[in-house]
Amino acid sequence: MDVLGVFGRAIKSLRLEKGLTQEELAYECQLHRTYISGIEQGTRNVSLINIIKISKALKVTPSQLLKCLDNTDERVI
Repeated sequence: MDVLGVFGRAIKSLRLEKGLTQEELAYECQLHRTYISGIEQGTRNVSLINIIKISKALKVTPSQLLKCLDNTDERVI
């Protein structure tokens, strides 16, 4: 799986763990629901600003969000 897919799965997992819908997460981040959907599907490349918005909405640090990428194979970047 590529980096965007791994990151998207991590976002979705945390969102579900927190009991949020995509709509609720999008509202908290001041982003559009379809943008959140694209992130979770691994089709959107997320900016640093939006990573910070998402981490705040999910009540985790940005580094915790990016932790999922620690073991990503460099060949998929």
